[in-house]
Amino acid sequence: MANSNRPSTTTAHIFRGTFIHATQQTAVQILEDALLGVDTEGKIAFIRKGEELDKVSQAFGFSPSKVTQLTQHEFFMPGMVDTHIHAPQYSYIGTALDMPLLEWLNTYTFPMESRFKDMDFARKVYNQVVRRTLRNGTTTACYFATIHTDASLLLGDIAHKFGQRALVGKVCMDINNFVKHYKESSQESHEETRRFIAELLEKKYPLVKPVVTPRFALSCTGALLGELGEIAKNNNLHIQSHISENVEEVKLVKDLFRDSKSYTEVYHKFNLLTDKTVMAHGCHLSDEELVLFRETGASLSHCPNSNISLCSGLLNVRNVLNLKVKLGLGTDVAGGYSASMLDAVRKAVETSKLLTIQDPKHDTLTFEEVFRLATLGGSQALSLDNQTGNFEVGKDFDALRVNVSIPDGPIDLVQPEEPKILLEKFLNMGDDRNIVEVYVAGKKVVPFTELTEE
Repeated sequence: MANSNRPSTTTAHIFRGTFIHATQQTAVQILEDALLGVDTEGKIAFIRKGEELDKVSQAFGFSPSKVTQLTQHEFFMPGMVDTHIHAPQYSYIGTALDMPLLEWLNTYTFPMESRFKDMDFARKVYNQVVRRTLRNGTTTACYFATIHTDASLLLGDIAHKFGQRALVGKVCMDINNFVKHYKESSQESHEETRRFIAELLEKKYPLVKPVVTPRFALSCTGALLGELGEIAKNNNLHIQSHISENVEEVKLVKDLFRDSKSYTEVYHKFNLLTDKTVMAHGCHLSDEELVLFRETGASLSHCPNSNISLCSGLLNVRNVLNLKVKLGLGTDVAGGYSASMLDAVRKAVETSKLLTIQDPKHDTLTFEEVFRLATLGGSQALSLDNQTGNFEVGKDFDALRVNVSIPDGPIDLVQPEEPKILLEKFLNMGDDRNIVEVYVAGKKVVPFTELTEE
């Protein structure tokens, strides 16, 4: 188990029980009867064996009576990381999945997103989506908002209020040939992006940061893409967008950007592929494009529910991992009909099995590997793995307390099971009822407090 060289002066929480997380070397590492201490800054102060309680309590200056003991069917796991979710689209989640991507955007998405100039409507939806994702165990979310600066700032405020770690992006798009009132001029997009970034950074929220967000290549002129690349570079910011989601989109990008030999090269040309970039989907990327992702340090967000629901394609995650490209999971609400990362885990495994059905030589992903993608992999994809993603001393305590045998829950236990089986059952059958507590940076954010219930 990991050690701390010097005792923390004050511990805010001490837990004893089973901890399950991923490391770079091990997809699922189980620490049974472990002691984990969280300091007053929300960071993991120590991880020791339970039998060392007396020695550890003396070293770190706490009473053994302060320890919270987990029950037989409980464990802690790292909080899940949603690397791609459209917050405004939560307003119609679970509907409107009868069209391919581009028709879907023009028919449902753009008209709905245009409503977010109404701050009351935005407040209602954004409160709902942050509450729902936290209850579902998403401790970190990478959000697309809309083109509206003030409503996008509001999303950042709400994520901060609820204590969620979040990257929030004001969407940029100066091309929209179908819903003409839902776009900006290039100058307006550039200026409002700068205002959004400046005002969000000015708030100095510890867990909420801006992310530069060109919607995708088809909705942005080259001039705007270039300006956004410069803004991200000059401010050392994260970047998010979409890439190679469906075949028609890839063809249109090729026709629009004839001087670039691939979709990936379009973004690379405008300095939008960096080690702080996450691109959603990538279903139809060539190996050559994936190598460019690896060389630039850019990452992919695998959104299997959306890819199936909109009939976009099946991402070969094994190939992405073999080419050593960073990859996390995303719900892609509302192209995906669930705001739960547990659904993303299940759909990622199912997608891999579908590829195996098509080609029996395909190396199917294991649930252990997908568990890592939902936690540590997501934090790596967002370049936040120095802060969160697993239980290492010095990292923030972003964690879910899971009770597999919660009364009236979705899982029935017939016999005693080892922790790895409990994890597998939770990933395959569990839901928010099994997530009894959620911590972000050491603060318990679920159950919600009176302040966040307002």
